[in-house]
Amino acid sequence: MSGVYPNSDKRVGLDQLVAHVKDGDWLAIGGGLSSREPIAALRALVRAGRKGLQVVGSAHGIDVDLLCGAGLVAKSAESYVGFEQDFGMAPNYRRACESGAVEVADGCCYTVVQQLRAAAFGLPFMPMRSVRGTSFEGLHPEYKKMICPYTGDELLLVPALQPDVAVIHAQYGDAHGNLRIEGPPVADLLFARASKKVIATVEKIVSNRELCDMGGANVPYFYVAAVSEVPFGAHPTACYPMYAYDRPHTAAYYAAASAGADAFKTQYLDPFVFAAESHADYLEAIGGSATRERLASWSEGTDAWMKLYEEVGA
Repeated sequence: MSGVYPNSDKRVGLDQLVAHVKDGDWLAIGGGLSSREPIAALRALVRAGRKGLQVVGSAHGIDVDLLCGAGLVAKSAESYVGFEQDFGMAPNYRRACESGAVEVADGCCYTVVQQLRAAAFGLPFMPMRSVRGTSFEGLHPEYKKMICPYTGDELLLVPALQPDVAVIHAQYGDAHGNLRIEGPPVADLLFARASKKVIATVEKIVSNRELCDMGGANVPYFYVAAVSEVPFGAHPTACYPMYAYDRPHTAAYYAAASAGADAFKTQYLDPFVFAAESHADYLEAIGGSATRERLASWSEGTDAWMKLYEEVGA
């Protein structure tokens, strides 16, 4: 089960936020695919020089690929890392796994979900029916089989997995650490319940009253150890309703990652992570207010959204 964090004011800067993550930690990364991933926090982790991280989640993309390209990851318990139909496989992640730099503990979405549920419920394992008859069992000697005492059916047992830290990006939060995620929460609510602590970036910190008027928190304060206000903190992934996925920036990222480790460092990590020491520096590096206004234009209608998606250049 998660720790309890009752502090009344948990607002910190990005560097203080990611100081909660230690070398070798199990890290659950919120959001998914090209939506609401905590990229600003991950860039800060790269600058902080963390090593040996073990990442867990399902349906991820540029977030895990970035960490692999920067050499932070030692083990992946992800069920999918890629750029969907838009660009294809994740180049840094693939190189890291194929070279042996990252230990691969492949699972499927539901094994990860059940392992996190076990941790959230304070149980040592959870039963499941799926993945029986697949090669996943051979990859995971820790999975066990049992005969259900009620039905006589054979079930697969997966052990609890409790991440040390879950890093989440939400649209809104308050100083106390209550978070409100708008739209699909992906696995974030489960990450919050299963992890030892949550650290969060938010688009905007509001009062508790304002948060209640929006419909209340869906990640309560007592899971959250620290929160940082980072507008545009999910870029280049989307954070609806604030801004859309930045396809041109992602295309430039993908080209750099595909060109090899050295090219990725010089073409992406150096200008957008290491040289951009603050979030304000990063916003300037990606085009400043013009980029923010362009990505906010998705809400003008379907034609505006499609125009954004059709953009390819850097």
